[in-house]
Formats: sequence, structure tokens, C-alpha cells
Amino acid sequence: MGVSSALLSRLPAMGHPVPPDAHLQQVDVAIKKQLADVALNAARAKGATYTDVRLGRYNNQYVITREDKVENVVNTESYGMGIRVIANGCWGFSATDKLDKDSIAKAAELAVAIAKENSRIQTEPVQLAPQKGYGEVSWKTPIEKNAFEVPIKEKADLLLAVNAAAMKGGASYVNSFLFLVNEQKYFASTDGSYIDQDIHRIWPSFTVTKVDAKSGKFETRDALGSPRGMGYEYLIPRAEDKIQSVTTLYRDRYDMIEDAGLAAKQAAEKLVAKSVEAGKYDLVLDPTNLYLTIHESSGHPTELDRVLGYEANFAGTSFLTLDKWESKKFNYGSKLVNIVADKLQPGSLGAVGYDDEGVATKEWDIIKDGVLVNYQTIRDQAHIIGLKESQGCCYADSWSDVQFQRMPNISLKPGNDPLTPTDMIKNVEKGIYIVGDGSYSIDQQRYNFQFSGQLFYEIVNGKIGSMLKDVAYQSNTQEFWNSCSAICDKSDYRLGGTFFDGKGQPPQINSVSHGAATTRFNGVNVINTARKI
Repeated sequence: MGVSSALLSRLPAMGHPVPPDAHLQQVDVAIKKQLADVALNAARAKGATYTDVRLGRYNNQYVITREDKVENVVNTESYGMGIRVIANGCWGFSATDKLDKDSIAKAAELAVAIAKENSRIQTEPVQLAPQKGYGEVSWKTPIEKNAFEVPIKEKADLLLAVNAAAMKGGASYVNSFLFLVNEQKYFASTDGSYIDQDIHRIWPSFTVTKVDAKSGKFETRDALGSPRGMGYEYLIPRAEDKIQSVTTLYRDRYDMIEDAGLAAKQAAEKLVAKSVEAGKYDLVLDPTNLYLTIHESSGHPTELDRVLGYEANFAGTSFLTLDKWESKKFNYGSKLVNIVADKLQPGSLGAVGYDDEGVATKEWDIIKDGVLVNYQTIRDQAHIIGLKESQGCCYADSWSDVQFQRMPNISLKPGNDPLTPTDMIKNVEKGIYIVGDGSYSIDQQRYNFQFSGQLFYEIVNGKIGSMLKDVAYQSNTQEFWNSCSAICDKSDYRLGGTFFDGKGQPPQINSVSHGAATTRFNGVNVINTARKI
């Protein structure tokens, strides 16, 4: 399956097609406020004790290529209003894409009616953490170059140059794409907030395939660049961002062309790489691999709704139950492990000024010195763990969906002492260096897991050896993080992330980043994925 069909099949319905220049048009903030006030006043008149309004315009652009051809260019827009209320102590929600005053008022009235009907079976009233109103404020992703303003031809030419570099490097096939997101979100509430936000995200990627003509076998290597909360400047590489490693890696910029050329050569190497011998190894995990393990084993199990069992059908609950947090001494990992949550970090996918409940975002500890100290919460959860305010973790992926608790950026702090990946590898006698993300599996409690990667290199007596293949590492969350024995310093810290963090029924997606530096884990079980048991 090519990138075009594979990518588009993973995307939710994100609106109707529009001309490219439609994305550059802005709606006057005064008009947004007028429309929001219609909803606030209509809901209040029908008996709502609290109301919030999200007026959202969601712009998306996809440029998709294969070898020397542009396969598809798609521009979509979705625009409407979601209205959430509390009436009789219960939530109600309604949405409309008809943005005239009568339609908005009717949607607000419907939300109140739904809340009142829901209250007939609600056993306890909603308890919202206090939230001050901010008045009229705004926030924008600090981009240098709006990717939507870059001509389609320039973006297509870049992707075709990426493909040409891969083919020159020996690739048999290559697919590449650029996915752009712009969320223009306006939030208003009866707390007194009117918040206008302009959020930008970018995801460049490719898949290189190398086929052995004699055997018919093939290997692939995906792009090592991550999606980011940045503008088009992310694709303009700078020398100071380049990291010396086994492969081409960058900190805050991404040289997609250089990566594609190297990917073709590495895909060819994978064809002749030796199959790993199963056993215990010390693993040196690059941030391009570790981010996904953080996401699944640290991000999801610390979502409070999973802990409480409110979320179970989509990806399970959590082993990090409240009793472990209440003990104040649950040993999640070694003392080197410090995991923080935030929606602030510049360039991250989760960075916003305010969440979808109008709460200003911040940073807080999740795991401190290896001990579980906190979770991720929103306004109606905060009281459950004794918090006086929300942590700003509320999000909806569309104006038509109700907002709920979603993962912020969850990151592993870098080490305090100077340490480079090269220095770390010098101290490893028998290990494997793993770059890039691959297939994974984790159980419904986010505890027992298996992860693979893109590239694997054996480490023998402190030196990088030959390439390996058929590698996957197995562990459980607590055992794995307690095996953490070294973390490189902040000079090696990088962001990975995903556009497709799924949750909820009906399902919604969330974009989130996970930062880390190269990290060592001792004595981890490695299996050979090609050998039958």
C-alpha cells in the first residue's frame, strides 16, 4: 500500500475540500465573540449554570508523492461551533456548522435540554475546579514561516527532491508526504474568558523501500524526522541542529533530503544484516525510538480517566491505580527517571496557550526521582486527587466533538551530568543501539509490552558493530524503567511525537510530543521476531 492510500485511510473526516488560498483567510475576532455570546446567553436563559463555547476552523493540507510523481494534493476545511453546558449538575453538549444566530441559539438550547435529561440518571453532580476568566486574550504558535503560505509547487518540489535523493541512493521505491494542520480556535465561557488561538503543526515523512531482485525480499526505512508544532522553517536545516550519530539526526530542524539518501543505503544494509540472537542486552535507545515507549508506558497509564476506569474500551485502563499514587512511594523507575507533563514546550505538538476548557497551560511532574507523584487531569477530575485547579489537559479534535481528558506532552528529562551518546556506548559491553520507531504491542493495563524500531546496531565492548535485524525488546513498564541506568545530557534532547494519539468512543485523535535524550537500559530481554516459537 502506497503512502497516499495508507495515509488517507488513517485520517478522520476532516472537512470539505477548499482552494489552497482559503486557508489564509482569517475570521474577525469581533465576529467570533458575537457568535460566542449568542450561545452563552441562550444557554443561560434556558437554565445552564455553566457554558463554554468552542468556535473552531480546522484547516488541513496534504501533499503526497511517489518517486517522480505528485500523487495527490488535498486541502480541507471544517468550521463550526461546539457548545458544552452544565444544567441540573450534569453535562450536555451540542454542535452546529450553521453559524447564524438562530442556529447557534437552538444548538445551545439543545445542549441544555440534553444536560437536563442526562441529570435524571446522574448520581453525583459535576464538580468543576475553579477557573478565573482571562478576558480577551490570544495565543499563536511561534512560527517563522507559515507553511500554508508556501506555494504548493515549492512543497511538491521538495518532496520530489527527497524522492530523487532516495532513488539516487539505491532505493527501489519511495513515497513521501507533507501534512499541514492549522487549528483556528476561539473559546468563550461564562467564567469570563474569550480566547483566540492560532495553532500550527507540520509532519514531513517518507518510506523508502529496497528490493533484492534475486530473492524478492525487501526492506524499508521510514523517515526519522518527527512531526512538530512549527512552521515551514522546520524543513530549512541549520548546521547547528545536526547531531553526529550512526544516522542523520537533527534537533530542531530536519534535513529531509539528506535523511532520504541515507535511508536508501540503510534499507539496502538491512537486506544483508544478520538476524539478532535472542537474549539479554543493554539497550541504548535514541529519542526517535524512545518517544513511542514513553507514549505508551508513561503517557497513557497516567491519564486519570484510565486510572479511574472511565476510559477502558479504547486502549485499556492503567496499572497506576490511585493506591500507588497515595502511597507516595510507588517505585515506577530508577532514581534517574524524571517524567514531566507540559503543553508549553516550543516546537512541540501539544504546545498551546490554553486548553479546550480555557485553562492556561503549564508544566508539572508525573514521575519524580523514579516515584509516581501525579497524573493528568481536567476541571471535573481535579477534585478526585485533591487538586485545586485543572492541569489543562482538555482537548477535542473537532468543533463537533465534546472535549475530554487528553495526553499533554509527556517527556523524560535529560541527565544532569555531561554525557553524549558516544560516551554512553563506550561503557556498554553487550548491547544494541536502536533508532526510529517500529511495531509495538502493549497490554490493556499499559504494563507488559514489546517494541521494535527502524535501525538496530550491535554494541560490542564499547563500539558500534554491524547492523542487526528482527529485533524487538520485551519488558513490563516498571521493570523497564527501573533498568534505566544512564541518560544523556540536554545537548542530545530531542522531540518525537505523533499526529494520531487515539482515544474515546467515537474515537478522536490528538497530536502530542515526547522529549528525551539517548537513554540506556540494562539487561532488557530481546527477541528475534523472524524465528518461530
